[in-house]
Formats: sequence, C-alpha cells, structure tokens
Amino acid sequence: MKFIKKNIKGLFLLKFEKHKDNRGIFFRNYCLNEFKKQKINFLIKQTNISINPKKNTLRGFHYQKSPSKESKVINCLSGSILNITIDIRKKSSTYLLHDKITVSSKDQSAIYIPAGCANAFLTLEKNTVIQYFMGDFYKPKLYRGFRYDDPYFSIKWPKPKVISRKDLSFKKFK
Repeated sequence: MKFIKKNIKGLFLLKFEKHKDNRGIFFRNYCLNEFKKQKINFLIKQTNISINPKKNTLRGFHYQKSPSKESKVINCLSGSILNITIDIRKKSSTYLLHDKITVSSKDQSAIYIPAGCANAFLTLEKNTVIQYFMGDFYKPKLYRGFRYDDPYFSIKWPKPKVISRKDLSFKKFK
C-alpha cells in the first residue's frame, strides 16, 4: 500500500499493491499496520455505500464538526468520481485549501481524508458505486455541509445534473 501525499495536510491518495493471476486481481484496501506506519490513527467505526445510477451526480460538501473525528477512506467499486476535499481545520497549515483527485474502479485506488475536512464528489460515469470506511459514527447533531458552488472557493466542476435538495439547501461556507 502506497500513501501519496496531496496538497492538504494529512490527505493521501492510496495506491494498492495488486496481485494478478489467472483468477483475477487481489489487493488489500485497508490495513491498520500500514496506516500506523504512516502515523495515521484510523480505526473503522462504520462503512457506507453510495450507489449513483446517473453520471454527474454531486454529493457534498459534507463533514462532521468537532468533537467528531470523522476521517474516512473512500474507494470506487465501480465507475469513477472527481473528489474534492477542502481543509476547514482552522489551525491547519493548509486551512481553506482544496484538492481534486479522480478515483476510478479501473485504477483501484482510494483516498484517505483526515478529520476536519469537508468532502464532495461528482460521478463521472453511470452506475458509480462508492465505499466509505468511516473513522467515526454518523452523529446528526454534528453533521454539516455547505454549497458545492460557493464562490469563496472558486472550484471549477463539470456541470452537475443530479443534486439532493439537502445539498442545494446548504448555505455558503462564509
């Protein structure tokens, strides 16, 4: 398992060591020991699946405020996504920076997102399925979000076609 540092402090693209033979491909997509080697304390508390039948479905920006420690690993089981993470940790050296990462089932990679970051993704293909490993339980009282198109961040997205009412009802970040 390779951990590739991204622009946001604590954000990693995860590349897996694949083993191929006549049966297909095998790889480990989570290993506590590998995370510990990187000095990342990530214990899975919950897993989620997001099934997105339509291309250009947007989900986010979502996060849980403190005291939640909602870190996550996101991987794409089918299809592909454009994932955007924004660092909203006020004491972070990368506060308010964002990073775009494309993840697909073809490249079989994942993203580790540290607690205190907001996350959103846009599906780039039909029938995209995302699996989340969550570092904290869902806590409705701590759940927050803000608009995907907030001009404060000037993020250029492909045009979304499907967005939930909840995501459209979020206020701007600032």
